Amino acid sequence: MKPRLILASVLIPLGLIIAAVPENTTKPYKLTAEELLNEVKEELQFVHPDQVADLLINNDPSLQLIDVRSSAEFEKFSLPGAINIPLENLLSDDFEDFVNQDIKLNVFYSNGSNSANEAWMITRQLGYKNNYVLLGGLNYWVETIMNPEQPAETSPNEEFAKYDFRKGAGAALGGAAMVPSTNKTKAPAVKPPIVKRKKKRSVQGGC
Repeated sequence: MKPRLILASVLIPLGLIIAAVPENTTKPYKLTAEELLNEVKEELQFVHPDQVADLLINNDPSLQLIDVRSSAEFEKFSLPGAINIPLENLLSDDFEDFVNQDIKLNVFYSNGSNSANEAWMITRQLGYKNNYVLLGGLNYWVETIMNPEQPAETSPNEEFAKYDFRKGAGAALGGAAMVPSTNKTKAPAVKPPIVKRKKKRSVQGGC
């Protein structure tokens, strides 16, 4: 599935998700639903699987993957170094130091994008920064990184570069053995900016 189709499938139900966000009785929201919707339209919360794979391969200490699925699903399979914060526990005081900090680049993920998007919207309404969403979730991760489709022979070099990178990343992260294509150029990955908060908070755990 192409990223544009994934984004389209995610944006359509986002209005419903905003309305379905769990009631917040302990922490005051800092963004209105309208302000949040404007941020959603800009689609800046998404991080492509290529970017996450690049950060993982390079052992980037700024990355913190947060699995918002159930504990049972997390035990069956999770991305390397991820921690589990089930969506229903996101507002627990036990996890505030993980989602409200300026040290790690948090990337929420679930099987698709909806639950991770809900986690992002909750934290954004609270005014938290440094939180992002894995585009397409684990489903798109498997499709893109673990089982990339080889480009046609007539494809531009950039497509072969992406394919080589994804095959190498999949092998390094536990996928199938790497089978290099004819082009050896590594596809560049752009790291999302880490937005600093003024007040420092310590974070426990990590990848």
